[in-house]
Amino acid sequence: MAHSSASKLGVAIVTGASSGIGKVYAERLARRGYDLVLVARREDRLRQIAADLADRFQVCTEVLVADLSEQVGVSAVADRISRDRSVSLLVNNAGFSALKPLTETPDDVMVRMIALNVTALTALSKTALVAFKARGSGVLINVGSGAGFAPYPGIPVYGATKAYVYLFTQSLQSEVEATAVRVQLVLPGAVISEGWDVAGGAELDPLPDSIVMTTEDCVDAALAGLDQGELVTAPSLQDASGMRDYEAVAATLLQAMFDGRPAPRYGLRS
Repeated sequence: MAHSSASKLGVAIVTGASSGIGKVYAERLARRGYDLVLVARREDRLRQIAADLADRFQVCTEVLVADLSEQVGVSAVADRISRDRSVSLLVNNAGFSALKPLTETPDDVMVRMIALNVTALTALSKTALVAFKARGSGVLINVGSGAGFAPYPGIPVYGATKAYVYLFTQSLQSEVEATAVRVQLVLPGAVISEGWDVAGGAELDPLPDSIVMTTEDCVDAALAGLDQGELVTAPSLQDASGMRDYEAVAATLLQAMFDGRPAPRYGLRS
């Protein structure tokens, strides 16, 4: 149903809400009292989820059928964010992977993956931040991946798109400093979801149980991180100092990359 939110918390928009992490985010946010706009391509699945959540948690739910790998889909969600002042939270979760070398990845799959994982997330992040800054509050949650830290065999495009989400979202955090707008980056590791079947199916099954997290644990940890004020939440990272060390080294390397002199190892005369 279309609505202006009756909830004091406002409306949460969740992309990729028909399964996996997005579906669990929708359930957890409804439990917290948010009204919902559920975004995905599968209308029947969305309507089932929306009806269930409305019944269980007495919240308003709306279905927005959109393919975010297409501009018309992105525009539909962006319009919903822009025109409804009750939208207070966006979960940019929609994305997919393919477990194939680049040379074996079909062109249409490659293009669609970049459009969904990068272009749509970027456009909707901008729309949300413009709207939230104007409204004086709001929460943007971008879902990246632990696969975005270093090259991982077999996912050349997916890993690179998630590296983009990592750098992009951290840049956004600097843009909202000293405002009431919050931006959280969530970095899941291996998580059980339908996305596994899309990415590679049986090829992923041999992963040891010890490294695979349930979707529910992933989202619950991500929301706990949000409650604790974390900017970057990695649900399966046991020692958070590793993230701090990584960011410190990255900052040092960034600064060191800008020097007008060729490095001595190249044997050039200055």
